[in-house]
Amino acid sequence: MINGDFISLHDINKVYHTTAGDFVALQDVNVCFQRGEFVSVVGKSGSGKSTLMNMITGIDKPSSGEVIIADQPVHKFSETAMAKWRGKNLGIIFQFYQLLPVLTLLENVMLPMQIAGVFPPEEHEVRAHELLARVGLADYAHKRPHSVSGGQQQSTAIARALANDPPILIADEPTGNLGTLEGENIIKIFEQLSEQDKTIIMVTHDNELADRAQRVLMLKDGILTKESHNGKVNGGCK
Repeated sequence: MINGDFISLHDINKVYHTTAGDFVALQDVNVCFQRGEFVSVVGKSGSGKSTLMNMITGIDKPSSGEVIIADQPVHKFSETAMAKWRGKNLGIIFQFYQLLPVLTLLENVMLPMQIAGVFPPEEHEVRAHELLARVGLADYAHKRPHSVSGGQQQSTAIARALANDPPILIADEPTGNLGTLEGENIIKIFEQLSEQDKTIIMVTHDNELADRAQRVLMLKDGILTKESHNGKVNGGCK
């Protein structure tokens, strides 16, 4: 168990240099997340939400500042080290599911285990069945994505994100293509995972769903402008 802040972003600035000039995507962002915390990040398009997530996932690196996760300075990792770390520590859930259409739901969930090698091969299928059952899809394991609903595809994506038992889940607009009931079911899964000590960080445009999280962060023009729910300041850092 990590004591104190589990994920800490200190003085993060991200500047993209373009032919049209410099674009500041994040400016002086300080924010922290605890183990088992469910946090939503809101803001208009272009506010910096995706860039913030890219700092945590290591898809991009800050122009200045530090990203410390479980005492590891991930912003300093090489691409190879980052890919290995990401495979074991992060589960990423996309708005458009990103399931492979030629694979069954079971095979989609098994794939991250086969890539990362966290679990021995003989455990992959059993674990994938368990994860599908966990999200209510035990009877759909051998179906392909096109034959199930959008909510079931997103539930499969959550099961896949949990394949290597990562402590962190990043969800990018996970309910954006779902109906109200399906979106509600996804949020309930996130709430349950948070209770099981998973740290959930969800980007969303839906303020009503955002309010279901334990904490809401608001970005505007790359600046962390507001935080609600628990009254902490400085992005929840201890």
